[in-house]
Amino acid sequence: MQHGKPQGASRVVIPVDSPPGLLEFLCQRFPRIGPGIWRKRLLQGRVLDARHQPLPVDAGCHGGQVIYYFRELEHEPQVPFREDILFENEHLVVVDKPHFLATAPVGNYVEQTVLHRLQQRLQLPELTPVHRLDRLTAGVLLLCKQPHERDTYQALFRRQQVDKVYEALAAPLPQLQFPHLRRSRIISDDVHFFRSREVAGEANSETRIEVLARYRHHWHYRLLPLSGRKHQLRVHLSALGAPIVGDDFYPQPLRRAADDFSRPLQLLARSLAFTDPLTGAEMLFASRRDLPGPDELTVQA
Repeated sequence: MQHGKPQGASRVVIPVDSPPGLLEFLCQRFPRIGPGIWRKRLLQGRVLDARHQPLPVDAGCHGGQVIYYFRELEHEPQVPFREDILFENEHLVVVDKPHFLATAPVGNYVEQTVLHRLQQRLQLPELTPVHRLDRLTAGVLLLCKQPHERDTYQALFRRQQVDKVYEALAAPLPQLQFPHLRRSRIISDDVHFFRSREVAGEANSETRIEVLARYRHHWHYRLLPLSGRKHQLRVHLSALGAPIVGDDFYPQPLRRAADDFSRPLQLLARSLAFTDPLTGAEMLFASRRDLPGPDELTVQA
């Protein structure tokens, strides 16, 4: 028997006073979603029982029953960039993620995600991400093939046993000495739930910042996060006065159309290195992508 929630699915428990038919219940529970959409999801196997088995269109239901369903957006933005597989064995899939492609279903993105694409492409429905990269960040992403092995790999990140290297393009910081160590306390933003912010108090985040190249309008930085707070690199550079080029969240949130791919966030997860806890092998994966050079980047005033 399966346990837990299928990756990317939503969960609902059927109340005791619900209609006897599953389709009728779904239409009643989610009145904004028409019966045609629910019928299509059922036919496509996108509504599951507690054992993660697809339910038929004419399935009945009863109070206390657990149902999982996969959202399907009628107008999901198409992301015209492809993820590249860097490595695959019986345990892992390592990909080079492009900008604008979410790691897993979130917000307006369900099918246009690394996870959904690879589950379909590799026929691996139980594939799960070991960690996440922001939708706007490109670079190396680790996914696990076996659900029971996922926590073993995630423990490497929790214990800070993964060497992570990022690169970014941001404004010059000539007033600082490099390498520079930024330590601060980062918490979730109370006003904008999707952002983080620095506050006074004991540091819970740490980033080593190095300079790889100095250009007229921006510098090319090498970033080594020694912790893993949400948006840590973006928050740290912005707080220093050098928000990353193309950042829609920091220092202030900006609106961008879902299909606007014109100004990618210039942040790249360059490499991951660790000792595989299952095989003992030394693993090193590096992105094949590059941030634009000084003559390629359009700098907005």
